[in-house]
Amino acid sequence: MEKAKVYFTDFHTQAFGDGLSTKLQKLVRRAGIADLNMEGKFVAIKMHFGELGNISYLRPNYARAIVDVVKELGGKPFLTDCNTMYPGSRKNALEHLECAWQNGFTPLTVGCPVIIGDGLKGTDDVDVPVEGGEYIKEAKIGRAIMDADVFISLTHFKGHEMTGFGGAIKNIGMGCGSRAGKCDQHSSGKPHIDEELCRGCTRCQKECANGGLEFDETTRKMHVNQENCVGCGRCLGACNFDAIQFDNDAANALLNCRMAEYTKAVVDGRPCIHISLIVDVSPNCDCHGENDVPILPNIGMFVSKDPLALDQACVDACMAAKPLPGSQLARHLEDPNFTDHHDHFTNSAPESEWKSCLDHAQKIGLGKREYELIKM
Repeated sequence: MEKAKVYFTDFHTQAFGDGLSTKLQKLVRRAGIADLNMEGKFVAIKMHFGELGNISYLRPNYARAIVDVVKELGGKPFLTDCNTMYPGSRKNALEHLECAWQNGFTPLTVGCPVIIGDGLKGTDDVDVPVEGGEYIKEAKIGRAIMDADVFISLTHFKGHEMTGFGGAIKNIGMGCGSRAGKCDQHSSGKPHIDEELCRGCTRCQKECANGGLEFDETTRKMHVNQENCVGCGRCLGACNFDAIQFDNDAANALLNCRMAEYTKAVVDGRPCIHISLIVDVSPNCDCHGENDVPILPNIGMFVSKDPLALDQACVDACMAAKPLPGSQLARHLEDPNFTDHHDHFTNSAPESEWKSCLDHAQKIGLGKREYELIKM
């Protein structure tokens, strides 16, 4: 069986030579972006604009580099993402656009429009069949993303408190789901709160958009309202005291499987290319209103037409890297009571799980895990 091709370049540049934006453009051209036939077509470039307060997201310069290549090829590009299901600065299109602008993504800086894929309130979606889906028969995808003729994912590869890492599959599957689609993917498990560990700080409650957390003023402890909770996991990432755990041990695995199926819905049957940058590898998602010390060094840029092979190549590169001193990952490994899982992402966030995502993606035919790494 022929292996998928993954193209790679590191972040080294020569003095008075190509900058990183130019290097990225050369990489996507080498990877065959010109084969997508963009002449006169709408091209969706899916990326994460970063939550306000977080500064580890990809810089607008990288987006501009891809936009300029698309324009050279005759395409009509737009940057896009869908609204979130939790409170923050991206839960509706008005706030989402304001957040994008504040973080540097404006038509002037990136050279194209910025469009929120699922509309003003996150309700403008399309039911897209998932061929071979075991958990999702129809994925709820932002309409603007499905209206595009060509799809490009531009991903910040980083850690994640539930899925182990956030790569191309998460950027596409979770990111392109409308608010209802995100709820659809997160509906597997629900958390419980250990009262002995709960400090009553209520930080987790600020992250809940669904009335899933209720604070007892008498005991000064938080509780989960099981009827309202949708299992999104935002509270898990907000708790600094490990007081929140998921009741369903398979919740993360089911989330990963649904995410892979949502990704298949987005990419099936149309021209695509996928880009991931392993840079500023924060331990948590860029959806957080803060970021932490990177857990791994900056490794490089990866491009492939196969999102599964791309994630596999990025995982392999990360596993071969050494943890950065002082990071969450390094602190865990220095703790004599910590169990070493011999896996950087699990060691960074022991409650997370990522292997089921790639396993299921391969099972449903999203792509190949075997790849040839072509270095530039």
